[in-house]
Amino acid sequence: MAKIKLNKKSLIRWKIYIDRARMYIGYIQFLMIGFVFLQSFEETNWGALIFDNLLYSIPLLFMLFIVLQLVLGRIDTVLGLREEEMRNASTSNPVMRELLTNIQDLKLEVKQLSEQIKETK
Repeated sequence: MAKIKLNKKSLIRWKIYIDRARMYIGYIQFLMIGFVFLQSFEETNWGALIFDNLLYSIPLLFMLFIVLQLVLGRIDTVLGLREEEMRNASTSNPVMRELLTNIQDLKLEVKQLSEQIKETK
């Protein structure tokens, strides 16, 4: 059996793998919730219509789910929730904070150099 390294990098890599798998499991759960939701309609008139015409209703409902996901994604984009979430996450990330500080320092240096060049002319 291969020797497994237990260092910081491998633990972080494993966490990333778990997070990615969790995302895909979320997609599967979303579909399962959709099927459970449909089964709750089984005894109603709508349910009879859906389950009597599965050849047409399943693709139609699948497309409806896709459209609803796109609409929710668009609303999220218009409201700017993702950007704000990323901004908050990046400010708590020490690497991103260091990069931001370095960029601000560079901007200040460029501004000072520009002013010095203007003064010498």
